Amino acid sequence: MATRPKTVRAGGADAQGKPASQRAPRGLRAPRDTRPVADKRSAILAAALALFSRYGLHGTKVEQVAAQAGLSKSNLLYHFPGKEALYVAVLRDLLDVWLAPLRAFSADQDPREAIAGYIRAKLALSRDRPEASRLFCLEMIQGAPLLRDELARELRELVQAKSAVIHAWVADGRLKPVQPHHLVFALWALTQHYADFAVQVQAVAGRTLDDPAFFEETVREVCALVLEGVA
Repeated sequence: MATRPKTVRAGGADAQGKPASQRAPRGLRAPRDTRPVADKRSAILAAALALFSRYGLHGTKVEQVAAQAGLSKSNLLYHFPGKEALYVAVLRDLLDVWLAPLRAFSADQDPREAIAGYIRAKLALSRDRPEASRLFCLEMIQGAPLLRDELARELRELVQAKSAVIHAWVADGRLKPVQPHHLVFALWALTQHYADFAVQVQAVAGRTLDDPAFFEETVREVCALVLEGVA
């Protein structure tokens, strides 16, 4: 019985239609990504933060995030079901980092030391993670459509709890009478300004928080502005 001749596609293509020149030689295929799941997730969140803070939610594509994280799109979608879910995860992650210094407030602390430590910690975050501050600011300007529930629940509860600490300091005579919400808002504004308006800061002062001397000067001056007003 005669053997049926093999069909040869134009240009030497294989059964999948790929030209021979485009087929990966044996032994030269892309290595399998063996990073732990936690490392992949961290890489995705870091890449997403960099892109979202620059282009926003609608200006960023999942493919861009995957490429910057060194993963395939399908691998990224294994960890996060979609772009909005990834965006919310980034916002929640940076919210956890930002709120950590505020969570440290306790009634048995010296208020001057607690507030000064908080200012230093928040300025360090503005220096080290300015893109996080800018992304959060962008989300707030847009009305926080994807983070409103989180703010109304976790952030509100935390500020209420720490307001009780500030009231205790006032009651003990260790702090001047002050409405806690306004003190917290002022602390946020004074510290995050150096991240959200870094270009303006550099244009006016000629330096940024990356300059160690300017960082220490900023900590000292912001502490003086706040503590001389409330301590």
